[in-house]
Amino acid sequence: MAVSETAKAEATGLLAALGAIRRLARRAVSSSALAGALPPARSELLRLTARKPGISVAEAAQELRLAPNSVSTMVSQLAADGLLARGRAVTDGRSVRLTVTDKGAARVSQWRDIRAELAGRALERLPAADRRAIGAAVPALARLAEQMALETRERALVSSGGAGNRAGGTAL
Repeated sequence: MAVSETAKAEATGLLAALGAIRRLARRAVSSSALAGALPPARSELLRLTARKPGISVAEAAQELRLAPNSVSTMVSQLAADGLLARGRAVTDGRSVRLTVTDKGAARVSQWRDIRAELAGRALERLPAADRRAIGAAVPALARLAEQMALETRERALVSSGGAGNRAGGTAL
């Protein structure tokens, strides 16, 4: 389905603004001496595992749109750092399930606090109308993310002939 030029222009502006916010939040974490910053892909994997305890490497790879072997390498690095734990699934002793260690959970919480503090201070300096608009946009942005995920899954199914994207993919 063709996308209108208006929708493309709106999407470009939105993605640029969200990208800037994400980069600034990431820089705030990496510049904090206390935060113990990680490369972006590893921090994203750690945050995903905190949100979805018991996720498998394959599920994490699919969710992050990365090749499973890349995620497996990151899991090994995070486990060596004491941030992730690998365990066997109760129902299937062969599959590995990931959980965040106490040290990893503390790190994720610290990152969240640093990012929230930065964004909170910035929001407080905005006019009330802007803050209300941003607050009102959050549910719509969540729905946009759901639609983008659906679109991505549908494209993966089409490109793989309906079998899903088993080989992973590159990060977008």
